[in-house]
Amino acid sequence: MNLGAFSISLAVKDIAASVAFYEKLGFQPFGGDLANKWIILKNGDHIIGLFQGMLDKNTLTFNPGWDQNAQPLAEFTDIRDIQRHLKSQGVTLTAEADTTTTGPAYAILMDPDGNPVFLDQHV
Repeated sequence: MNLGAFSISLAVKDIAASVAFYEKLGFQPFGGDLANKWIILKNGDHIIGLFQGMLDKNTLTFNPGWDQNAQPLAEFTDIRDIQRHLKSQGVTLTAEADTTTTGPAYAILMDPDGNPVFLDQHV
């Protein structure tokens, strides 16, 4: 099972201060919309999403169907297949992808320590 691209999505208090901090660590803007208080930063294969006022907690994010450059993969495990596998393993989901659809969808689960894991398929 391939979960796709990985990033950490951080709930930040001051987007400008956070961007300035992570730029000092070598991260550069990769996507997003600063005017709407979210941005994706990249340093090599490392990706950080900064979200002001959008997330309750820092979140592990996986993007099925994307590589680390947000490019579609020729082959990938669809979010619905990942969801079926997780449910068969007894994992409780707090949000589920609609299994009657195809294409973009998402599912959310919590790890044992209450950290959100966001499976966000864009393709």
